[in-house]
Amino acid sequence: MQEPRLEFLYEVDVTLEAPQQIGEGPRGGRNIFYVRGGRFEGPRLRGEVLPGGGDWFLQRPDDVGELDVRITLRTDDGALIYVTYRGLLHPLSKVMASLAVGQEPPRAEYYFYTAPFFETAHQDYLWLNKIVGVGVGYAIPGGVRYRVFALT
Repeated sequence: MQEPRLEFLYEVDVTLEAPQQIGEGPRGGRNIFYVRGGRFEGPRLRGEVLPGGGDWFLQRPDDVGELDVRITLRTDDGALIYVTYRGLLHPLSKVMASLAVGQEPPRAEYYFYTAPFFETAHQDYLWLNKIVGVGVGYAIPGGVRYRVFALT
């Protein structure tokens, strides 16, 4: 039986706007974070995160944050890559308390992982359409950072 392995794809920093607060619904508090921009770089692709994407973030009552993200990447050679991912972040209260005072919370003290999927029509990056990703998230003031890997 084959065990999954990880291949590093890129590291990305995403800058976010202040959240649009929808309020408390039956599943928790909904906040929409719009993407201001960012950069990504890895061995096989690098470029910028385009403005206009976002995270339809749910603050659940059990101190877990659910991510529901859509972003567009543009590589330095002009390819557009649509990325969607879902993920979990907890304990949310501890992470938010650190960020509220402008500090990056220690990564060992929280769980933050995503499952990205990619979509592109660019010939050089068609291989992205055929993989499942894993993102290791880092909560940073003003945005997020991910180290993204392909499951192989």
